[in-house]
Amino acid sequence: MPSPNLNHLQPLLQLYLQLGGGVLVGWVLGRSLPRWLPEWIAQFLFWIGVPISIIGFLRKADLSGTIWIAPIVAWVAILLGAGFAWLWLKAGWCWGKEALILSNPKSWNKATEGSFFLTSMVGNTGYLGFPVSLALVGEKYFGWALFYDMLGTVPGAYGLGVLLAARFGQGTEGYAPLFQAIAINPGLWSLGFGLVFRQVPLPSLVEQGLIGFAWSAIALSLILIGMRLSQLASWNKLRQAAMSLGIKMLLVPLVLGMVLLQFGMTGKPQLVMVLQMGMPPAFATLVLAEVFDLDRELAVTALAVGAIGLLLTLPILLVLFGV
Repeated sequence: MPSPNLNHLQPLLQLYLQLGGGVLVGWVLGRSLPRWLPEWIAQFLFWIGVPISIIGFLRKADLSGTIWIAPIVAWVAILLGAGFAWLWLKAGWCWGKEALILSNPKSWNKATEGSFFLTSMVGNTGYLGFPVSLALVGEKYFGWALFYDMLGTVPGAYGLGVLLAARFGQGTEGYAPLFQAIAINPGLWSLGFGLVFRQVPLPSLVEQGLIGFAWSAIALSLILIGMRLSQLASWNKLRQAAMSLGIKMLLVPLVLGMVLLQFGMTGKPQLVMVLQMGMPPAFATLVLAEVFDLDRELAVTALAVGAIGLLLTLPILLVLFGV
């Protein structure tokens, strides 16, 4: 394990200011502006902002070496989170009654179990993971974060996530469109386009404008997170959320990060993947909870607490795996 260092202290503080400022602005706007506005912003980012950002950042990203490992690590992290969640559901009740912050999973219904699985395995590696990786590691290694998200998290959420949600949920209608969301995801198409045309020279003014737009989309995504958090009406089920977040944001990145070290994966590529593993639950978990009638309160609480908890878990991951 690398020795602890303070190399990331200044960029971490800058990141906190960026994250906190963007989310705070979004929170204030979300409390005062029409409730339909966040959905409009989300649609803009989904169809235009994020795809153009991917193309822009790809032009500066280093895609050499073993970048193909990133989606493999993403899938291992998803499956590991699901495995830890399964172990807790099977054995956690033995000591859950004595723990102060945990909840006895023996009394949970299927809907709660389904949301617990989803919030333990699928992270916000796009809207939140991208700005964190860019701020702490830089544009050169953005490709690792991008491959982790687009080829790991996205199909994991709308593939395995859908199957689990259908297994534990009450509704079985309407999940076909969620599968189709993978095929029509503009981020995946822009990934392919960006890979093909990343070496095509552009006028410097166009290049600068592309990067400027990309960073603006990242800032807008942080504002969107704040707006959505401001509209969350429930902070219940803290005990269940605490356990799922412990799995998703600490246990999985710590275990898998150490495994990567044992296989000789070090440096900034490893840090990018650990940071992506440590992201709080994705908004896709709430979407699936709504569609399949899972435990919405658990999904909402995990989203809100996870976004705040990231401020506490990031320094831990940087001390252990920072370079």
